[in-house]
Amino acid sequence: MITASDIFAISSQKHFEKIALKVFRFQYENNLVYKEFCDFLKTDPHKVKSLQQIPFLPIQFFKSHQVVSNTNPIQETFTSSGTTGMITSKHLVTDVTLYEESYRKGFSEFYGNIEDYVVLALLPSYLEREGSSLIYMVKDLIELSNHPESGFYLHNHDELIAKLIALDEAGQNVILIGVTFALLDLIEKHQFQLQHTIIMETGGMKGKRKEMIREELHEQLCKGFGVSAIHSEYGMTELLSQAYSLGNGVFECPSWIQILVRDTEDALTYIQDGKTGGINVIDLANINSCSFIATQDLGKKNPNNSFEVLGRFDNSDIRGCNLMVL
Repeated sequence: MITASDIFAISSQKHFEKIALKVFRFQYENNLVYKEFCDFLKTDPHKVKSLQQIPFLPIQFFKSHQVVSNTNPIQETFTSSGTTGMITSKHLVTDVTLYEESYRKGFSEFYGNIEDYVVLALLPSYLEREGSSLIYMVKDLIELSNHPESGFYLHNHDELIAKLIALDEAGQNVILIGVTFALLDLIEKHQFQLQHTIIMETGGMKGKRKEMIREELHEQLCKGFGVSAIHSEYGMTELLSQAYSLGNGVFECPSWIQILVRDTEDALTYIQDGKTGGINVIDLANINSCSFIATQDLGKKNPNNSFEVLGRFDNSDIRGCNLMVL
């Protein structure tokens, strides 16, 4: 039996690989969708001895199948955003305390004690629907900050502008977590010079604005907020953990997450560090769903295990995954 303490106490690469292989065998035996997928690829679980030999489930399966590794009651169903009529991903969570432990430990690893911050959230596109794992996390961080000034903002930009200025002038450490288009809207209303505030973008234009490359986007946000770097959070509905970038778009993972980068032409082949390919994520906190996910993000991995996200596959690019959809 693999426990939370096994997952969150990983101390080395060897330790990570040992737990990951245990999780693989557990999920092969207990996750019907994942077992069928592995069998389709003719994977013999007894011959899987390394991370590179583990099959990664295409992320689209969370739209078409119930991806669970036990028969316990569903405590939370997290859903992805999408336009009307679009099929959305569903992450069925049978133990929400694993998610809570994952994002709390992950935040602490990168930012320290949550009580040192006022947490402000500008996440309109997420607040306007139910089932967002991001809203679940940020709501909890707001409560854990134990600060009366922490809170969500929908479209009340004037109030948020006044609060950001007042808190910064008082020397209060602040984290403003925002969806990209809303942060751009905010700096169009006011140009800041913030000294004690971290700006963290969660990605996503959601059709509200033209897409920009990261360098252009971060340059605009740095100028608009008067800060030297823009932080980013890398997470998704199908994961129970986050990676963080403290600037320059370079993400680092807590000890229970790793990524591999696959060839865009052959989903079962991996490429060298520094080369661009598809991002595969190992998230051991996903013990009760699937820990091995082939995302639709393009990126590259650095020798120190940090990584960069460079874009997304368009539908014509997802050759390797098409043959795998059962």
